[in-house]
Amino acid sequence: MLNYIIRRLMIIIPELFLISVIAFVVIQLPPGDFLTTYIMRLQASGVEINQTIIETLTRQYGLDRPIYVQYFMWIKNIILNGNFGTSFSWNRPVIELIKERLSATLTISLLSLLFTWIVAFPVGIYSATHQYSPFDHIFTFLSFLGISMPGFLLALTAIWFLYKFTGHAVIGIFSLEFQNQPWSLAKLIDMLRNIWLPVIVVGMAGTAGLVRVIRAMMLDEIRKLYVTTARAKGLPEYKVLIKYPLRVAVSPTISTIGWLLPALVSGESVVGIVLNLQTIGPLLLTASLAQDMYLAGSIVLILGTLTVIGMFISDLLLAWLDPRVRYGAREGG
Repeated sequence: MLNYIIRRLMIIIPELFLISVIAFVVIQLPPGDFLTTYIMRLQASGVEINQTIIETLTRQYGLDRPIYVQYFMWIKNIILNGNFGTSFSWNRPVIELIKERLSATLTISLLSLLFTWIVAFPVGIYSATHQYSPFDHIFTFLSFLGISMPGFLLALTAIWFLYKFTGHAVIGIFSLEFQNQPWSLAKLIDMLRNIWLPVIVVGMAGTAGLVRVIRAMMLDEIRKLYVTTARAKGLPEYKVLIKYPLRVAVSPTISTIGWLLPALVSGESVVGIVLNLQTIGPLLLTASLAQDMYLAGSIVLILGTLTVIGMFISDLLLAWLDPRVRYGAREGG
């Protein structure tokens, strides 16, 4: 197991380097840059910009240097100083903007992940063990609806229904009177009153997809001979399901950890705008539209790092649950 962990760690370093290069290059792909967009906005508002100011701003933002020089300056500051650069749009350090929204982002993402697992496992197991029953058809319909329905549309629908039948508009994590207040019991209660809607909306697509995966895996396993043999030996049904098919069905859910968390973080961009959430998703969308390369590139780099770390955790859990994974890696390596 230790050798397997060491091999995986050695792979992570070049992966993170490639992710940093790709993140920086992708942000540079759209035509123009932040300065061009900024000047166009000023000119559209009637402000005259002379060439001296343009050259000064170009040198200030380092846009007169080759892209590879900009990249090495950016990545060197991140590695050595933990400095992700300065946001062009906000004129503030990138790390400050990310920290401001990190707690809300992680809270919603982790609660959405917890919601996904709590709902998907019982529903998927029930659908598999009661195939073609009325509830199985209902859950199948809701699963396909959750997969196909865009998150922002689900958010708008939920807001309308809540306001229509309760008179309470759930917009944002905190009510207006608590947004700038220090933490207190009243603020915590207010957060719990509002956070459940974004948690459900963000986690709905992942829940619907995971239900389909668990149902398919369970249906495949419960028809195998070893399950029939366990039943013939007189084992209670719940022990048969938990000890054998469920353990096999857990493997694909563990393998989704690598992409599910960053998908939750980035996937709530439009949902965050609809629900007025102060999270990283809307910040990434705003930075991308403004071509704020340091802010957008840093967020993409963080999401890529989350993916790599998540995949590493997934591999370790899979190797722990299924020895064939680490033995297969040993034979292949």
